[in-house]
Amino acid sequence: MTDKVEILEKTKVTHDVWAITTARPDGFSFEPGQATEVRIDREKWRQEPRPFTFTSLPDDDVLEFTIKAYRDHDGVTNKLDEVKVGETLLVDDPWGAITYKGPGTFIAGGAGITPFLAILRDLKKKGQLSGHRLLFGNKTSDDIILRDELDDMAGLEIIYALSDENKDGMREGHFDNAALKDILGTTDQVFYVCGPQKMVDGVIKNLKALGVSADMIVTED
Repeated sequence: MTDKVEILEKTKVTHDVWAITTARPDGFSFEPGQATEVRIDREKWRQEPRPFTFTSLPDDDVLEFTIKAYRDHDGVTNKLDEVKVGETLLVDDPWGAITYKGPGTFIAGGAGITPFLAILRDLKKKGQLSGHRLLFGNKTSDDIILRDELDDMAGLEIIYALSDENKDGMREGHFDNAALKDILGTTDQVFYVCGPQKMVDGVIKNLKALGVSADMIVTED
């Protein structure tokens, strides 16, 4: 089923990320971490669906998507830079394998933080953030999505890593095998992984090398 939803608000999050808030259709339900196919309700773009994660919560009155624009090609995310409040988007039914399975470590690369935003916001609302950890990799500190909000999540341990910048208080490089071994300690927990496919594949390979079983790794199918 496809719903047409009006854009109610657009907020700049970083230099290339928007938070887009839309109306919520009656009876529309999803779990934190899930996604949907979104299309721009314009001629030539209605047949160009792209997957985006809900960053709003299931009991919010609106839907929110936090979307990174890839300006190096003329695609949907770039076109979303242009859409204005009052225009409409086409939203399909929710789907996705990334949902909360219990306490553990969230490992995100860039815009891969988006499914975890909804999960972490939900845990914060329930007072259940303690005992969770976020490993968040980006190119530079300017690329960190919603850093202020994340830093304000009391009880959540956060470790940032930057591949293209040296900055006090943040690790250099990627969350490779050596970094994960240094950081994790116990592997008896759930691991949530999302980001660019190359990063996801590498992290999963390294987690398995450290003894994490496949059924303890939550990622998109």
